[in-house]
Amino acid sequence: MNGFAALGITGALLKATNAAGFTDPKPIQAQAIPPQLEGRDIFGIAQTGSGKTAAFALPILSKIIALGTKRRPKTARALILAPTRELAVQIEEMIKLLAKGAHVSTALVLGGVSRFSQVKKVAPGVDILIATPGRLTDLVREGDLVLADTKWLVLDEGDRMLDMGFIPDIERICEMIPFTRQTLFFSATMPPEITKLTEKFLHAPVRVEVSKAASAATNIIQRLVKSGPKPWDKRETLRNLMKAEDAELKNAIIFCNRKVEVSELFRSLLKYDFDAGALHGDMDQRARMQMLANFRDGKLRYLVASDVAARGLDIPDVSHVFNYDVPIHAEDYVHRIGRTGRAGRSGKSFTIATKSDTKYIDAIERLIGTKIEWHDGDLSTVVASEGGEDEAPRRGRGAP
Repeated sequence: MNGFAALGITGALLKATNAAGFTDPKPIQAQAIPPQLEGRDIFGIAQTGSGKTAAFALPILSKIIALGTKRRPKTARALILAPTRELAVQIEEMIKLLAKGAHVSTALVLGGVSRFSQVKKVAPGVDILIATPGRLTDLVREGDLVLADTKWLVLDEGDRMLDMGFIPDIERICEMIPFTRQTLFFSATMPPEITKLTEKFLHAPVRVEVSKAASAATNIIQRLVKSGPKPWDKRETLRNLMKAEDAELKNAIIFCNRKVEVSELFRSLLKYDFDAGALHGDMDQRARMQMLANFRDGKLRYLVASDVAARGLDIPDVSHVFNYDVPIHAEDYVHRIGRTGRAGRSGKSFTIATKSDTKYIDAIERLIGTKIEWHDGDLSTVVASEGGEDEAPRRGRGAP
């Protein structure tokens, strides 16, 4: 036996997995699947794009298929918690792909979507419920969902849940699920609060680590790009970079620290005829999913995004990442540039830096354990601008 069969995946599930193009297990799958099938709790440290969704989904699907289709109303056999709506949707897509042909029901419980339709979906009971913590807590509180029958709990992107303030919700949810459950916890990094959480809610877990915590992938070319301090300096620097990289650039995500910068930069890029879309947390679910679909399908070349989109997005072949702003949290740098160089491909990341960013750059370099090269001279060579072609600030609605 080889491939997933050697790990214990059999029958129709193995057939569907192979048909979906999964034949050679990734390291995290090879390490996590056997102990999961034995019923052990798992603490996995893995970057986005490492294959962790299949690592936790295949053993759960294997056991659910063996249980048959009889479920109690308003219950979920397995609960998967994700920090963002996009990640939850992608987890469901992956599960449907792996379970093709098996009678496994899934449902999404997310903020920003009609609550009524979600209540209706979980009413007969579901095999696998994928949820964001806030909306899930609402449904349980209102009596529309009962977690007493839940046998498997997955917490994905644990460190992002921490960043987004979901830990109190997660603690409440964990206490509602029988302690006999199997718990699977995945995080790209391991801050002290995450360690504390795993000690509280995991029972003698098997630790699976496929990359050094908070390491940047080695197949990504990383460069710092100097810029003057003003927004129009940075926009001009970005446009020049995008033009210089045009021949090699298939598509790119451009990260900003705040949603106000996402909106301003998006408008400016459209003004200069760049084929761009925008993605941030204030958009409703339908608009976010449509924007993502357009980018994934190649209808948009550039996606301007805030950090809510930095994690969990499964867009396999992004060629470039541009950090319009240096991230304030060093770990976000790792997550951002992890959008490129996935599935063994090479990628490029450019981070635009001003003189006020030096302490953040120092923190990033300490975290990743290496100096990032400057693209075309360091900050000592910056020439003060007089308000380039994107112009000094204007008042009124036309400002870029």
